[in-house]
Amino acid sequence: MSAICFYFQVHQPRRIKRYQFFDIGTDHEYFNDSAELDTNNARVLRKVANKSYLPANAVLLENLRYHPEFKVAFSISGIALEQFEEYAPEVIESFQRLVDTGRVEILSETYYHSLSFLKSPEEFREQVQMHAKKVKELFGVKPAVFRNTELIYRNDIAEMVADMGYLGMLAEGADHLLDWRKPTFVYHAKNDPTFKLLLKHYKLSDDIAFRFSNKSWEEWPLTAGKFAKWVDAHNGDGHVINLFMDYETFGEHQWEDTGIFNFLRAMPAEVLKHPDNSFVTPTEAFSTYGSVGEIDAPNYVSWADMERDLSAWMSNSIQHDALRAFFELESLVKKSGDPSVLRDWRRLSTSDHFYYMCTKWFQDGDVHAYFNPYESPYEAFIAYMNVLNDLRLRAHTGPGRKRSVWETVSHKARGVLQAIKS
Repeated sequence: MSAICFYFQVHQPRRIKRYQFFDIGTDHEYFNDSAELDTNNARVLRKVANKSYLPANAVLLENLRYHPEFKVAFSISGIALEQFEEYAPEVIESFQRLVDTGRVEILSETYYHSLSFLKSPEEFREQVQMHAKKVKELFGVKPAVFRNTELIYRNDIAEMVADMGYLGMLAEGADHLLDWRKPTFVYHAKNDPTFKLLLKHYKLSDDIAFRFSNKSWEEWPLTAGKFAKWVDAHNGDGHVINLFMDYETFGEHQWEDTGIFNFLRAMPAEVLKHPDNSFVTPTEAFSTYGSVGEIDAPNYVSWADMERDLSAWMSNSIQHDALRAFFELESLVKKSGDPSVLRDWRRLSTSDHFYYMCTKWFQDGDVHAYFNPYESPYEAFIAYMNVLNDLRLRAHTGPGRKRSVWETVSHKARGVLQAIKS
């Protein structure tokens, strides 16, 4: 028997603008909302919504109506949900129609798609609770399964998530994590048989997400019928095939003219031609199948890049410096009592900011450049650190603050610089 668990990640960050040194103390609007820029957050979100989210949701709704056995799962970051409400409310409505079918599961995650788990268990829990509250507000459901940012997993993360009452979580089916085992079974966390894990089948997932339009790939073109045969071949070789991918796969990473939407539309019917095939949500997989063994993950594992570790966010000195500076501000920010300072600090926890600082360009370069508002990782680092410096000033003074000496000097220096330029 082969049950397919389809899971899609939906996330759009609030990208930081090119925030300069002389903006410190004078400009507290950090995020890329300038209408004339191609990387304007609203413009990017609407573009992806029109190319990917809306047409893909329409195809999924069609499949759900015609195939009662078809099921999928999503995690949608809180910061993406915020922007949908602000810039594209029709996207929220299209997801609500999917959830209303009763066969679409919404998973839990950190509200800001953050790296908070690295240094602050308290902030991690707060963001998870924020996200669950937002999901309940918009979709009327309480998430039962957790998906961490970029499928990042480690033993201690599983312990925190289990303590919060979740049934289990998703993770990357990395070879070094599984060793000789296969990702087509349900597993459980180290020392906790009750906390279950679904591991991504990265080969079959990446056949869709990355190789679908590659004409040099020996399996191109990939049809729904061909893919269904690959699924059929797993019968008797596991319980569940976990196909996890970015939702932007449909229409943005793989453009419409590649045939990706036709593939998505035809795939359920082709898979269900085999009487032993089915679809399950993560919660159903956990309730249907028992764990076949323990997964011990003493080191971080993610679904990013070829290494499947944290190197996309922590591979160089500027990323480490930015993360250190970010976490050092937590206590000051939370003591400030200023909700806008806390909101902006949390927006700065989004993993994308550190991804843009990555210097691993070669094979992974195109991925790291996706909707990147900077020309280099160093520009991303400078803008980020300048924003942190301004945020530190705001946190020091709190609500109703007066301009500090440093802000006054910065403001005057900026005026001198502008005068020189003119």
